Amino acid sequence: MTEVSSLTGRLLVATPALADPNFDRAVVLLLDHDEEGSLGVVLNRPTPVGVGDILEGWADLTGEPGVVFQGGPVSLDSALGVAVIPGDSSGERGPLGWRRVHGAIGLVDLEAPPELLASALGSLRIFAGYAGWGPGQLEDELVEGAWYVVESEPGDVSSPSPERLWREVLRRQRSELAMVATYPDDPSLN
Repeated sequence: MTEVSSLTGRLLVATPALADPNFDRAVVLLLDHDEEGSLGVVLNRPTPVGVGDILEGWADLTGEPGVVFQGGPVSLDSALGVAVIPGDSSGERGPLGWRRVHGAIGLVDLEAPPELLASALGSLRIFAGYAGWGPGQLEDELVEGAWYVVESEPGDVSSPSPERLWREVLRRQRSELAMVATYPDDPSLN
């Protein structure tokens, strides 16, 4: 089997051609990517459910909007916490209850007491569900042109305007991808 180059910590940005409604204009942060498959969370799908409604202790630690995000179509009854620890992009271990994914971005153990991490967190988002791909499935989608793969920035996790994240991520690219940000929501109206 050929070795898979890890995309962990990178963003998958849905191309306008991606037909799956679960991922229309989605920006996915890959939390894990290897030969066994891939797992990520959609960063720009806020729900109307407040974090305090399901994880009361974590509500004060989440940024605006203080809602749960739909991380993807898989396991919508499970929650994942993704947090940025400011200034912690080195190889240091990080605080107890947080596991580094990439740079300053990591996963939060939502079973841990929130006060354990409160002083260390720069930003926190709670996701219901996740996006998952079996072995080779994401690679096939990349070959088909369903996703752009770009570098993530810690601020992507906690964008205060998630509805604009797709355009903002594309606009900051130093290539023809910046032009894709201007693609109309409905090209038939063009």
